[in-house]
Amino acid sequence: MTGELVLLPAVDVQGGRAVQLQQGVAGSERVFGDPLEVARRWQSQGASWIHLVDLDAAFGRGSNTDIIRAIVGELDIDVEVSGGIRDQDSLDAALAAGVTRVNIGTAALENPQWCDEVVARYGDRVAIGLDVRGTRLAARGWTREGGELLDVLARLEAAGCQRYVVTDVASDGMLTGPNYELLGQVCARTAGKVVASGGISTLEDLRRLRGLVPIGVEGAIVGTALYVGNFTLPEALDVCRRVTPADSAPQVP
Repeated sequence: MTGELVLLPAVDVQGGRAVQLQQGVAGSERVFGDPLEVARRWQSQGASWIHLVDLDAAFGRGSNTDIIRAIVGELDIDVEVSGGIRDQDSLDAALAAGVTRVNIGTAALENPQWCDEVVARYGDRVAIGLDVRGTRLAARGWTREGGELLDVLARLEAAGCQRYVVTDVASDGMLTGPNYELLGQVCARTAGKVVASGGISTLEDLRRLRGLVPIGVEGAIVGTALYVGNFTLPEALDVCRRVTPADSAPQVP
């Protein structure tokens, strides 16, 4: 029997607007309006979490701090924030804004000592973002390489990391389906929880991800598929919450 998959609708903010990128590439964005209105809509449709991303901070070209703070203050649900959390000041600011969890990406690669200390200190309030291109990690808004995935994962495991947000860069925004092999590789090497990101296109993708809950997949971040109408949020939540004994997980290493 499989358990519930936590669904996190993505609200990616760039230049004050809600957007979705393809493979994280600047200039590939599709614009979907006011991010606060979008976040309110996902909450009203039943979301219990929002994955909120400051793309400008992630790319190191500014920030949307006021908008991020306004969204967190407005919502009555859990918020995971990502983008530009690279030092203690930016982490403190995110936590002070009232977010439930902070997702740290580039800093996990460029400042490993600080990252390991944060993992030990904040525990469940910090997740580490593993943005993967092939077998290597991508940093600085996916514009630089950041080392071998399994090497970095082994270090983070030793530091006691409790949760990873695993993004397949090649799939992100492409509606090509999740990278189940990648998720299986990470789950096999961690005692922590894994949140899947990138490529989710159909309700069947979510059903298959729910089948991976027993091996450590806790949640799924969904962006483009919701925005372009491949399915509705209530439909997706129904699939994620439906616990049935008949579901079988895909074969993963």
